[in-house]
Amino acid sequence: MRRWTPPVAPAPAPARAPAPGLPTSRRTSSSSSSSASVRLACLAVLLLSTGVAAGGCPPPGVGAHNPLQALAGGVNCSWTLERHTRSYNHLEGDVRLRRLYSANKFFLCIDKGGKVDGTRRKNLADSLMEIRSVSVGVVAIKSVSTGLYLAMSKKGTLFGSVKYSPNCKFKERIEENGYNTYSSLRWKHGGRQMFVSLNGRGKPRRGHKARRRHPSTHFLPMLPS
Repeated sequence: MRRWTPPVAPAPAPARAPAPGLPTSRRTSSSSSSSASVRLACLAVLLLSTGVAAGGCPPPGVGAHNPLQALAGGVNCSWTLERHTRSYNHLEGDVRLRRLYSANKFFLCIDKGGKVDGTRRKNLADSLMEIRSVSVGVVAIKSVSTGLYLAMSKKGTLFGSVKYSPNCKFKERIEENGYNTYSSLRWKHGGRQMFVSLNGRGKPRRGHKARRRHPSTHFLPMLPS
C-alpha cells in the first residue's frame, strides 16, 4: 500500500529583464520623470535658500515669470528701488540750471524785492533758476541773479526768501505729460498738497487753490540758451 504525499507547487518563474532596444513600460517612464522633477525642484530650492540665507536677491535681469524668482517672492530686495531712484536727477547734491516754463507759457521768476511772478521774456535774468536737490525727490529753487530762494508760506503764498529754510523745500514730481510739479514739503491745506502755480495772466496762485491736474501747476525745466 502506497503512502500519499501532497503535490509540490511549481516554483515561480524568474522575472524577465526587458530585451535590449525595447521601450520600458509607461509606469516606469512616468516614475523616472517624476523622480527627475523632484530632484530638480530640490536642487532649485537648495540653491535659492542658500542665496537668501546669504542675503542675496534675484539679479536685476531676472524676469517676473522666472520660477526661481517666483519661489523667492517673500524676499525683500531693494535693488529695484535703488535703480528707480537713480533714474531721476533727484539725488542729494545734484544741481541744475533751468528756466521753469509753465504750461501757461510763462517763465517763473523772482525779482530783487522777493516778488514771484511770471514773464514771457525767455532770457530774463530773474528767470534763471538753480535747482538743487536737498534729498531724494526734494529740491530748493534759487534765482541765480537775485540769490533769493523760492518759498511758500503757511497760507500758500509764494515769495522770495533771503535765507534757506523749510519753507524753501519743494517736492519735485515728473507727471505723465512730461512736465514737473512742485509742492510744498512743509505745508498742506486740509491734508492736500499746495503747489507752485502761475495763472493765465502769469500771476502766482495760492497753493491751496491749485491742483496737480491743473496746467497752471505744470512746469517744464528748460536748459538756458
